[in-house]
Amino acid sequence: MNILPRPLLIQGSYIIRPVLVWFMKGNRFVDPIDGQGYYSLLPYGYEKQRDNVLSPGTFSLERHRLMWLYLKNETSFFTEKAKVLHIAPEQSFIKRFRAMKNIEYITSDIESPLADVKADICDLPFGDDTFDIVFCNHVLEHIPDDHKAMSELFRVMKPGGWGIFQVPISYQRDVTYEDPTVTTKEERKEKFGQYDHVRVYGLDYYKRLEDVGFSVEKVDYTKQIPSEEVQKYCLEKGEILPVVRKPLA
Repeated sequence: MNILPRPLLIQGSYIIRPVLVWFMKGNRFVDPIDGQGYYSLLPYGYEKQRDNVLSPGTFSLERHRLMWLYLKNETSFFTEKAKVLHIAPEQSFIKRFRAMKNIEYITSDIESPLADVKADICDLPFGDDTFDIVFCNHVLEHIPDDHKAMSELFRVMKPGGWGIFQVPISYQRDVTYEDPTVTTKEERKEKFGQYDHVRVYGLDYYKRLEDVGFSVEKVDYTKQIPSEEVQKYCLEKGEILPVVRKPLA
């Protein structure tokens, strides 16, 4: 996975997906995004492989399934009209969100072949106060100037708008660890856990979002879901959804 370029991985996934869905179908686990049942899910992980993590049908991970359930059960995302910006759109969501008639859906990424607009997150080509909803998941840990990226996301969000900005967080760290002198893939893998990460976020991640103007709600949605559903959907307990809002002017 770390050897092939990301665009090739995305294109190749469309070929293998139908085979995996047919081969692994069952009734032990359910992917809430497409409703498909499986006898097991695929293992996944950069360093340590985790069992029953990757859904064969949507290629969703725990965090994607949790976000889908939150959007479906706790928001009006699927019914109200909204203009939506999705940074680095995930395969789990992009086709389904594009098919929704109630939203104007725009995707942006600096390299993904799935995105509508090729752009740097630190210099977005959109006007101020443009989007009602912004999704930016597992992106900021790759961005050297994450303050600038957060500021851009704040700028393009409408007052009263909201979004979900997930990042990997080390809950054992109070303060984010970053070192701009660490630049090689080998060093970044050793220091930050992944070759293309530039920091390890700590619990101050939420404060960093607040510093650019967002209000942040830390939603542990697994606490609101029955334990049997957590198991059925293969969710990771304690996974926090950072729901951000831009205050009304």
